Amino acid sequence: MNKKLSRRDLLKLGGFGLLSAAGGVVAFNNVNASHNHPLQAETPTPGTSHQHDGTGHGLPGAGDVDHEKNGFNPGEILYDFDYGKVSTLPNGQTLREYEIVVINKNIEVVPGIEFPAWTYNGRIPGPTLRATEGDRVRIRMVNGSSHPHSMHFHGYHPSEMDGVPGTGPGGMVQPGQEFTYEFDAEPYGLHLYHCHVFPLARHIAKGLYGAFIIDPKEARPKVDKEMVMVMHGIDIDFDDANDFYAVNGIPFYYQNHPIQIKVGESVRVYLVNILEFDLLNSFHLHANFFHYYPTGTSLTPSAFTDTIIQGQAERGILEFTYKYPGMYMFHAHVTEFAELGWNGMFEVTN
Repeated sequence: MNKKLSRRDLLKLGGFGLLSAAGGVVAFNNVNASHNHPLQAETPTPGTSHQHDGTGHGLPGAGDVDHEKNGFNPGEILYDFDYGKVSTLPNGQTLREYEIVVINKNIEVVPGIEFPAWTYNGRIPGPTLRATEGDRVRIRMVNGSSHPHSMHFHGYHPSEMDGVPGTGPGGMVQPGQEFTYEFDAEPYGLHLYHCHVFPLARHIAKGLYGAFIIDPKEARPKVDKEMVMVMHGIDIDFDDANDFYAVNGIPFYYQNHPIQIKVGESVRVYLVNILEFDLLNSFHLHANFFHYYPTGTSLTPSAFTDTIIQGQAERGILEFTYKYPGMYMFHAHVTEFAELGWNGMFEVTN
């Protein structure tokens, strides 16, 4: 008889460093065999175990996954902003066109464990779409997966562009079909998009989400470095409880690969929470404070702090600089989330 290991059981075994050993893979394989979800068309697949590369800075965690096989790298997603194909409409309005393909894809989330994801353009999160307030955006979504899906954007748009079942053909795009969402980009701020087909929690938890940035017509003050961080969970065994927590797809990535910044360099982080199965998520910055702009809809910060809390679909912009060189953590200020993957490091150099 297989006994399901809880997240806390695994922590008692010493964190997810155990996943680099074959026993960890076997344990998860046994768990998966005892679960059956109505939308579990695919099952998590154990792969080849990896050895820790020694860059975890003494924290619990796993080594590197095969980013090349996954087809994306969180280090690249951090700085990847998709401005679309740009042209000008007859009325002088800027048009931005995007191509999004929904595909089923197995993604190695920790060494030896693959997650059967549903993805926009083969990655978690989907592309960070970026426009300027007042632009016309045109998003052609092709459903290359085995389930109906949609794209629901936060912001202003007509009901037929809302991506919700019952509002038109874009509310439930069938496998092999496509739909083009088109609307003016407003209001300015940091927004998001996600699938809105039911059961909604499962469609989101499987990976169908991404950030949507609308810049103000009068641009925000320039900074030296901009980054996007999408916080989310990974429910490996489909029991509606997260087994890992991550930023930009892969748990522990920024722990193993510290983000490089320089002393005095101004940093802007676009932070989005799309965590399912837990009520709240958070962001804590070590040895520093940041200015916080909720939803990014104001050019005036609402707080100067080192920790913020976000519910699902909440988002905000963080701006900060570091005064001293060194290695500094950032992470969810929920210990369990941090120990299960949602933590990283800033390596600040002169």
